[in-house]
Amino acid sequence: MSPIDVHGFCLQVPKAELHLHIEGTLEPEMMLALAKRNGLKAPYASVEAARAAYDFADLQSFLDLYYAGCAVLVKREDFFDLAWAYLKKCAEENVTHTEMMFDPQTHMANGVAFETVLNGLIDAQSAAQNQLGVTSSLVMCFLRHLSEADALKTLELALPHKHHLAAVGLDSAELGHPPAKFVNVMAKARAAGLKTVAHAGEEGPAQFVWDAMEMLQGVAQ
Repeated sequence: MSPIDVHGFCLQVPKAELHLHIEGTLEPEMMLALAKRNGLKAPYASVEAARAAYDFADLQSFLDLYYAGCAVLVKREDFFDLAWAYLKKCAEENVTHTEMMFDPQTHMANGVAFETVLNGLIDAQSAAQNQLGVTSSLVMCFLRHLSEADALKTLELALPHKHHLAAVGLDSAELGHPPAKFVNVMAKARAAGLKTVAHAGEEGPAQFVWDAMEMLQGVAQ
């Protein structure tokens, strides 16, 4: 019996990716290219320096890199390019459906309008479905290191576009930011017909996983 080509099998079998942070797919080459295109100072001096920074030690060091990269995303076409690059890789690896999480609060803090973020991602979704046969859905996440009041403002901006969202979620730094902090915004999202999910147990105690399911009535990730 010939040995099984596990890599080849995994590559060709149809797959779904159900936990993907689209901003986290920003690669060093695109990070520097977008900074140049938008007339911004790049977070790192070179591709090599950016790639070296990806050797992070914990969640917070990863988040520092993550947010530095987000600063170069300012135009609708930037968000299209980001998502399109990822969705093309999905097609290459026979990922036929993916759920993409995104963090609008990060970009709004950089002066980018909510609609700029969302429309760029929707453009890429449409192009991928039409040109690549890859379907996708969006999960809008609230940043847990920010206040629930800020999350509620973001939800209000999102509700007119809720038909584009599969769910709302909760991500970012977990320590000191328990699920209980976001009970009201998640309840309001559910009342509007949105599903709720939440990262839990990455840094915090196991109780956070239980609380995310019970208090937020969501799926803990």
